[in-house]
Amino acid sequence: MSFNTNSNADKKVSTNVTASSISWKSEVIDVHEIPQSKPKAIDYEFKNTGKTVIIITNVQGSCGCTATSYTKTPIQPGATGTVTATFNAANKGPFSKTVTVTINTGESPTVLTFKGTVI
Repeated sequence: MSFNTNSNADKKVSTNVTASSISWKSEVIDVHEIPQSKPKAIDYEFKNTGKTVIIITNVQGSCGCTATSYTKTPIQPGATGTVTATFNAANKGPFSKTVTVTINTGESPTVLTFKGTVI
């Protein structure tokens, strides 16, 4: 009787891990106190730190009280762009909201957060 084993133990597995091609100035912004029912714009600035053009393909607020806008033109390597979340609070009290940003590079979406208290 003979046994044939196919061992993968001596095969090397190589994984290329690349750093994110987008660098955010801040991913969490504390707006502190804001007035009720008065829209507040929160700007998230970023830089393309990669070697290829970035295109923002989707920006989604976590609720209907947050409108979004963003740089719609391709962002060249070394260039900067902005995602803006405009929050219109209906209720007083503390809050924490998110904005999810997807780009064309296939990287996992970035979740940006803003928080504060509505007075």
